[in-house]
Amino acid sequence: MPDFLGPVSGFGVTFGAMFKKRLTEQYPEQKKITAPRFHGRHQLNRHPDGLEKCIGCELCAWACPADAIYVEGADNTEEERYSPGERYGAVYQINYLRCILCGLCVEACPTRALTMTNEYELADRSRASLIYTKQELLVGLTDGMVAPPHEMYPGTEDDDYYRGEVTAAAPGTTTQRPARAADDQDGGPSADSQVAEPVRAEGRS
Repeated sequence: MPDFLGPVSGFGVTFGAMFKKRLTEQYPEQKKITAPRFHGRHQLNRHPDGLEKCIGCELCAWACPADAIYVEGADNTEEERYSPGERYGAVYQINYLRCILCGLCVEACPTRALTMTNEYELADRSRASLIYTKQELLVGLTDGMVAPPHEMYPGTEDDDYYRGEVTAAAPGTTTQRPARAADDQDGGPSADSQVAEPVRAEGRS
C-alpha cells in the first residue's frame, strides 16, 4: 500500500461511522430497562409480619471491599423487638461515594436481609445525601405487616421465620412503644442522633 494511503486508512472507522444512523437515548424520559439481576441500590427487607430481617451481624460490612457499609447491632428485648432472635441492626448506613455495587455484601448476608434493586439513579447534589441510612434503605410495610417493634408470632422461634413459616402478623399484633420515643418526648437525645450523625460526617476509617 502506498505511503500516502496510510493516514487515510487510519480514518476508515471514523468515515464509516459518519454515515451510520445516530443512536440517541431519550434519557430520562425513556429509561433503559435493566437486566433482572442488575446490581443497583440496596434495600433492607422485612419478614412477612413486618419484623426486620437484619440481625446486626455486620458480615456485610466485613465483606465489603470498599468499606462502604457501617452497621451497629443492638439487643432485642421483649418490650422492644425489631427482629426475630437476639439482635437487630440499630444503625445501618451505606456510603454510595465508596460503594462499587459488587454485590459481595448480599452474598455474605445470612438472612437475606440485604438485596439489591434495579434502581441506578444515585446521583445527588451533596456528599452527605449519598450516605443512605437505615430509614432510607428499609422497605415499606405491605398488607399483613405491622410496624416494628412488636412481638414475634406467638408460639414461634427465630428459625420459624427463616424457614418461611410466618406469612403475616398474628391477629391483634400491635406496635410496641420504642424506648427511644420516650427520650424524644422528654427532650433527650435519641440513639439515632447520638450515633448516626457522626458516622454520616466522618465515614468509617
